[in-house]
Amino acid sequence: MTASKTQFLHRALFRILRPLARLLLRNGVPYGEFAELVKRAYVEAALEDFPDGRRKPTDSRAAVMTGLTRKEVRKQRELLAGESPVSERTSHANRASRVVTGWVHDQSYQTGKGEPALLDFEGESSFSELVRKYSGDMTPRAVLDELQRVGVVAVEQDSGRLVLKQRAYVPAGDNEEMLQIFGEDVSDLVATIDHNLMTRETGQQPLFQRTLTYSDVPPEVMDEWRRRAAKQSQALLEELDGWLGPCDRGVSGRESGESVRTGVSIFYFEEPVQANKSGDEQ
Repeated sequence: MTASKTQFLHRALFRILRPLARLLLRNGVPYGEFAELVKRAYVEAALEDFPDGRRKPTDSRAAVMTGLTRKEVRKQRELLAGESPVSERTSHANRASRVVTGWVHDQSYQTGKGEPALLDFEGESSFSELVRKYSGDMTPRAVLDELQRVGVVAVEQDSGRLVLKQRAYVPAGDNEEMLQIFGEDVSDLVATIDHNLMTRETGQQPLFQRTLTYSDVPPEVMDEWRRRAAKQSQALLEELDGWLGPCDRGVSGRESGESVRTGVSIFYFEEPVQANKSGDEQ
């Protein structure tokens, strides 16, 4: 890597790490704990993402690539073996979200017009049946309580049936679910950027990656901009979900086979523009 490219990469890394450091400090994660996780990530990447096509990656080769000692590589590899990250991702997939997906796309829980139906709590094609079909061993009452807490589901006053108010489950507050989403979203974004940086070498097509940014917006338009951005982003995601959701095997009931994890992520950002000591905005 050229010195110029290294310099740009370091600047980009610092921009990534700065808000990450703020989040870690706010949640009581000291540097040493973060450094151990970085070592583990380096070892896993060296062992899994850079095969030489001839043999299984060795601790010695991983040590050369990462700059860690073979003893440290072996330690981190053993920790990784105990974590089983693939099964962790599967088991932590949000079950409340799967229930909402089933409600939106499964014809058994739709009206004749293809919209999410009003559901009784018990009985045939009920909310309880929906939960048992899509959430595994979570109780229907626990799922309902959570969906009501975040405003996704409400109880119709006259009939007592359940109404789907939003087509997506978004956890409320700085809790474990939000941290899980944080890990998934940032990981997906970095993986997309890495893929796009490598397309010249790999010959693959770049993945869609776009950002709309302005840095001199007056504060008085922000309330309207937030509402407009949220409304149109939600509409786009619902349109895409209407096409892709029924293709998912968990919804369609198709036979198992090769699978691809895919999606589109939209996030909103804003921050005040600070002036540096020279008076230039940054």
